[in-house]
Formats: sequence, C-alpha cells, structure tokens
Amino acid sequence: MTRQRRPQIAFVALCLLAVFLAGCGSAGSGASPRHVTVVLDWTPNTNHAGVYLATAEGRYARVGLDVEIIEPGEAGGLPELAAGRATFAFSYAEQLLPARAQGTPVVSIATVLTTNTSSLVAPADRAIHRPRDLEGRTYGTFGGQIERPLVDALVRCDGGDPTKVKFLDVGNADYTVGFRKHAYDAVWVFDGWDVIRLRDVAHMPVTTIPFRDHLDCIPDWYTPIIAANERLLRDDPGLVRAFLQATDAGYRRAASDPDAAAAALLAAAPESDPTLVRASAHFLAPFYLTGGRWGVQDPAVWKRFDGFLRDNAIIDGGPDGSTAFTNAFLPPAR
Repeated sequence: MTRQRRPQIAFVALCLLAVFLAGCGSAGSGASPRHVTVVLDWTPNTNHAGVYLATAEGRYARVGLDVEIIEPGEAGGLPELAAGRATFAFSYAEQLLPARAQGTPVVSIATVLTTNTSSLVAPADRAIHRPRDLEGRTYGTFGGQIERPLVDALVRCDGGDPTKVKFLDVGNADYTVGFRKHAYDAVWVFDGWDVIRLRDVAHMPVTTIPFRDHLDCIPDWYTPIIAANERLLRDDPGLVRAFLQATDAGYRRAASDPDAAAAALLAAAPESDPTLVRASAHFLAPFYLTGGRWGVQDPAVWKRFDGFLRDNAIIDGGPDGSTAFTNAFLPPAR
C-alpha cells in the first residue's frame, strides 16, 4: 500500500467464519466463541497476512474467538477503538502518538514488523540514490505532518540543503502515472508493497532510499501496529492474550511459510494481484520476528520517535511514548 493516509470510506466487512473448537484463553471450554472485530489500516495487504492466516487455519477458533476483519473508514481504526465499536485495530506509531496526545485512550499491543520498511522511491532515470540527491528535485507528499521534517532530516544529515527540495501535495495518487508524467521525482512508500508494484508489476526501474539504512539520521518507528483500547486491556486481559496468542501463531507461520501467507490473503481478497502478493509475502517474511519472537516493541524506539514528533511540533503535551505501548499481553518467549 502506498503512504496514503485516507483509507476508502465505506466499511466493508470481511466475515471470516471458522469452526469452533475447544475454547481456551478468555473463552472457557464449552463456551460460545466470542465475536472480535479487527479494523484494518488500509485495504487487505500482506501486512495483515498473519491475521488472515490465523483465521484460515482456525487458530482464533481454537482460543474461542470468532474474528471479523473490517476495512477502515476515512479516519481509520483508532476512533472506532476509542468509541468501543471495534476490539482491535491496525494503525501506525505516527497516528497513535498524536491520538494519545489528544486524549484518545488507545495503546499499541504488538508491532507487526520489527522495523519500518518504508523508503523514498524514485524512477531510476532521476538519479536519486541518496538523500542529498533530492536537492533540486520535487517530492510528492501525501499530506502527512511528518513528511517535511523527515525529508529535511534525511537531506541535512547527508550534507544536503533541505531548502532546495520542492514539495508538491499529490494526495491519494497513482504514483506510476505521476512519475511517468514527471509531476514529481520521489515519494514515500512501503518497500513490501509499492516498490514491488512499481518495479515488478509495472516494470518501472526505480531506486530507493530505505529509512532503515539511515537510522543515524532519523528515528525508527513501528508501522503497522495492532492497537486496543486501554479499557479493554484493563477489563478483559484474557481476551487480549487469546487474540495475540493466535495472531502470534499466524505471523510465525507467515514468517516461515510466505506462500501460505500469500494464499490466505488471496483467498480473502481475490481482487489482489497474485504476483504482487506473493512477492510481498516473501519480502516481509524476514521482518516479522526479532530474537525469535513476534510483536515485541522496544521502549527505545518509542522514546526516540516520540521525541522526534515533539521536536517538530507534531505533538505537544499528553502522555509520552513510554505509555503508548505494552508487551505484557504477548505470548512468552519460546
């Protein structure tokens, strides 16, 4: 998915039903499965593959859960969590921290990926190989508050002059078309989706500047994450643990068998491009686990990113990053 922050407006329910087996976790043996809703952060894609795989393989049913996956509304899943209309939601740190600063009681309970797999991508003919090559070029912005400070930091750290980078607001665009029309020279995308789409599906030669290669200049941060309401964590910890137990198993499978992850996503979202999905599943597989575990969040990552947002006046006041996440509900190390 592109770095667009306006998911399609209507809620589209993808009800994935599984046969209920012996319950555990928050649902006792013999109990009816508990209905759980998971709001995505965008249309179905490989970032969500572990949830689709866990559903397809009956892992949620085995812990007494009936999971319904829902595509997001215009504002994403966090308002649904805050209002009690969703149980869990995919989000990202640059959305969750400002929401918490404004009083929204949401917490990240797991990171999907171990590091940010975003990059700046450009057509190869623009000769953009490193941040300072953006001088004199046009960056196509999707309208996020974090974009200019991030690009400025990358260019400045590489010895360039960020004032020489032009910014053009392109919003929700087909970047392939914009690149070919020379409307802009670089955009921010996820390596595991749009870089593959541009390079392997559209057959456009591209260069990338991966954020993870420049963590001496910019902070790392978790994207996507899975979030829950603070009230749910307090009042129903067993449900949260059961959900993460099954989700952990799904992402472990996605890490060890990306073809199975791709098949589960394609079965749930058959409109997806099979070439893109399979390549993306293989790209993401090494980024699911750290130290043999899935979902674990590093306090230092949250602290540094929270500081970056505050230094650039993206958030002001409210709780700091140390309260924005918890690892307490994840399965123990194996």
